Amino acid sequence: MTLAPRTRAQLAEALLKREIPVEVADRVLERFSEVGLIDDQAFAAMWVSSRHHGRGLARRALAQELRHRGVEEEMVKEAVEQLDPDEEVETARRLVARKLGSTRGADPRARTRKLVGMLARKGYPAGLAFRIVREALEAEGEEASDEGGYLDSP
Repeated sequence: MTLAPRTRAQLAEALLKREIPVEVADRVLERFSEVGLIDDQAFAAMWVSSRHHGRGLARRALAQELRHRGVEEEMVKEAVEQLDPDEEVETARRLVARKLGSTRGADPRARTRKLVGMLARKGYPAGLAFRIVREALEAEGEEASDEGGYLDSP
């Protein structure tokens, strides 16, 4: 807990690995919750903000990371709903703009694949990823490749 915030599930797993009896672990975790040392809801909100701003992750990727850390589904939904959809789109645009230069000179299909793939790995939906890549390439005067048939999607 001193290195980084942890969820209740992560701490329970750590106690289990240290062979702490389940009854003792449950009491310790309950007490930690009572005094505010464990707060999965606050953890989820902080995680979403930090990972979105720091890594540019989209809602889908953030939700998956929170689930992987044992955050309850309702808290996951609440946390990712705090992310403004417009901000998410702007973050995707910044990610593409940052990567765009390294793809110059490549075949339009390869550029499209590379940029859309980068957004997909960060959890952005395909339709949004293709739209943003199309906009960025068109702004450069290049036509995006429609190899997947997604570019006409909303």
